[in-house]
Amino acid sequence: MFEQFKAKAEGVSAEVHRFSTAAEALAFLVGFLQGEGVADLAGQYGVFAACPFLNQVDRTSLAAIPGLSFEVTRERAAAAKVGISQVDWALADTGTLAQDATAIDKRLVSTLPSIHVALVETSGLRPDMRALLADIRPEQAAYLAMITGPSRTADIERVLTIGAHGPERLVIVFIDRMGGSN
Repeated sequence: MFEQFKAKAEGVSAEVHRFSTAAEALAFLVGFLQGEGVADLAGQYGVFAACPFLNQVDRTSLAAIPGLSFEVTRERAAAAKVGISQVDWALADTGTLAQDATAIDKRLVSTLPSIHVALVETSGLRPDMRALLADIRPEQAAYLAMITGPSRTADIERVLTIGAHGPERLVIVFIDRMGGSN
């Protein structure tokens, strides 16, 4: 299922990575944020929404990145280059991510920065929408966000525009085993 998801997601310009452990994913994230030039400067900020991943890793290397904030505000997210959130599910048949985005910080970091990094446990991979809907409990997920590739529109003179209504890049990071470095 992962290979199907990857092919579909890359087909709509998403970048897909997979790591065995949270520690490996953390090392990737630190390198990615440094490579993108995240800094304590408007337009270069990074924002990281609260999530289970952050509870599993040692944040020391992340905290050392100037401009990366775990306090998400609308203003900070709007001035950020990179937003990071953890999503709950991934749909193999369409390359779509699904996130319980009831918490406003998840919506802010996934829509306002120019790059959205989405973390997803590989166990959240589902074959299709039907399987996802069997897992969702509406009373627990008041706001379900579906994300398929970077933001795109062709309603401006029928010319495809990337990033007009959201992130220009979507970087998806699958993690096989969330529990630390095991």
